[in-house]
Amino acid sequence: MNAISPEAVALAAKTIRVLSADAVRQAGIGHMGLPLGCAELGTLLFAEILKHDPTDPGWLDRDRFVLSAGHGSMLLYSLLHLSGYGLSLDEIRRFRQLGSITPGHPEHGVTPGVETTTGPLGQGFGNAVGLALAERVLAARFGAELFDHRTYALASDGDLMEGVASEAASLAGHLGLGRLIVLYDDNSITIDGPTSLAFSEDVPRRFEAYGWDVQRIDGHDPDQIRRALRAAAQSEDKPHLIVCKTEIGRGSSVAGQSKAHGSPGSEVLLGVRETLGWTLPPFEVPEGASAVFRDNATRGRELHTAWEERRKRALRDPALAALWRTHFERELPGDLTAKLPDFTGRKPLATRSASGEALNALAAPIASLIGGSADLAGSNNTTLSGTPFIARGKYDGRNLAFGVREHGMGAAANGMALHGGLRPYVATFLVFSDYMRPAIRLAALMRQPVIYIFTHDSIFVGEDGPTHQPVEQTAALRAIPELDVWRPADARETGFAWLEALRADHNPSALVLTRHNVPVLPEVTAEGVARGGYVLLAEPKDSRLEAVLVATGSEVEHALAAGRTLQGEGRSVRVVSLPCLSRFLAQDAAYRESVLPTGVRKLVVEAGVELGLGPILAPGDRFHGMTGFGASAPYQALGEHFGFTAPKVLAAARELLG
Repeated sequence: MNAISPEAVALAAKTIRVLSADAVRQAGIGHMGLPLGCAELGTLLFAEILKHDPTDPGWLDRDRFVLSAGHGSMLLYSLLHLSGYGLSLDEIRRFRQLGSITPGHPEHGVTPGVETTTGPLGQGFGNAVGLALAERVLAARFGAELFDHRTYALASDGDLMEGVASEAASLAGHLGLGRLIVLYDDNSITIDGPTSLAFSEDVPRRFEAYGWDVQRIDGHDPDQIRRALRAAAQSEDKPHLIVCKTEIGRGSSVAGQSKAHGSPGSEVLLGVRETLGWTLPPFEVPEGASAVFRDNATRGRELHTAWEERRKRALRDPALAALWRTHFERELPGDLTAKLPDFTGRKPLATRSASGEALNALAAPIASLIGGSADLAGSNNTTLSGTPFIARGKYDGRNLAFGVREHGMGAAANGMALHGGLRPYVATFLVFSDYMRPAIRLAALMRQPVIYIFTHDSIFVGEDGPTHQPVEQTAALRAIPELDVWRPADARETGFAWLEALRADHNPSALVLTRHNVPVLPEVTAEGVARGGYVLLAEPKDSRLEAVLVATGSEVEHALAAGRTLQGEGRSVRVVSLPCLSRFLAQDAAYRESVLPTGVRKLVVEAGVELGLGPILAPGDRFHGMTGFGASAPYQALGEHFGFTAPKVLAAARELLG
């Protein structure tokens, strides 16, 4: 495409600055510093470089743009409006208002053209790494004629201070993701003042050490921006960092100051118009400004049309068409349950081991399933057999070695899911799920079906001690809305939990798994697991139910043994397995009542803290769990000490029954 004129760049950049200032002033709050400081960067990217079709924001072979510095959302909203996405001036007038599609930070699924939900600094950078990785994997599977695009990101000083960005950048350099291009808004200002207060490292040299190609430019010079972007697009050996020296709040009376970062006040915002010589009424956009972006949008539609023709020709191959449906329509085999290993009658085994068997069995017919572990693949049982690990220049495998980078792993997994075509799973020990929490929360907020495998799920980690024994992590995960947390009791529940995680294509799932062996329970049913909770041992017929023993995970075997003993003593009790609390609470009231009847006392057993179990606990019920941290000892000794054995659960049940 031909370069747009200096006059066109100037008009578009001025429009972005004024529109952003108008929106922030109308809202009474917002971040104007980045939109004013990066207007030229955004203009050149959207008007010349980006391969996109505003009439179809979901086109699979579009370039992706991630505004990692999500606080500067008005830059993105201005660019989307001017480029012809379905974002009206009325919505920009409603910036940050209830029900608008212009929230304070960009949200995936809310605004057309927004690729990911950003705002928590560094997460968008990690998403961009995942997006770029997904493109390379899909190009290896379907060919460059169908996948030939780049991922661009705009990152701030704050993004690059966050550890998650460092982890993701290191991984991107290691894998040689040369189609990843990051524009670094190097304005030397943070909320507290100049970055020199807390940040004095040499960012370009750091990224060169990561294995990135680095360019340094004036972020307000259109020719330098253009040359840097085009040079980055011509080299694919390394990911690219373009260090753009900019002035925060450019065009305002507080330019270059920390005051420009947030809401500088109405007078300053009005002053932007005066400084730029803008005389049009608020929210009025000159026709010439939209025209700056029109040619590139037209080019994108033409490229999209040509791509659709190539796709149709390619998918005449029945095998490739079937592979496409698996990847992009999330089509699951109808006989998926039959693919699971038959664990019935097996010797006791850890649910992490059962998960590894189930994963390998299910991955065979689900080619879109891809993932790995944060340097714990042997412990998490996440390696897929018969397929290589992805490496620099070799993207046709399905196994990923993330290294000890839980933060970056979680953010990259979100990017892979957002790209489309892949079902990522990632793994670590449950106690380290805290390192991934921001990414897990964003996956839930964006309704992305990432699958998390968390092993070594309780005090039964044993001799490694309380530093590695999660007692509060399961409760913390359950607190995240839209996240299904599965803590299966045995191998069979584990297999069925995997099925449910794969079927949940609009929300993430976490599998919380044991390190130690547990018996295989013949009473487990697929339907019961799918409902999140079910009666594992029913009370004797024609008896008045006295109590319900509810347990999760490895504690189910002890509750089951205690229940059988009590029934042998003539007591009318039932035992309920609750592998997924959120799934159980989503059932209709009649089903929940049939499992946990109102007015019947409950003993709830879990080797974790009580927090979060309130929805199933009532006055008179008892929780049998952890009230503090664990200890260093063999897991059998810990079970005895903390009360997680059949006799200890039996004693607690007898106390409940009086």
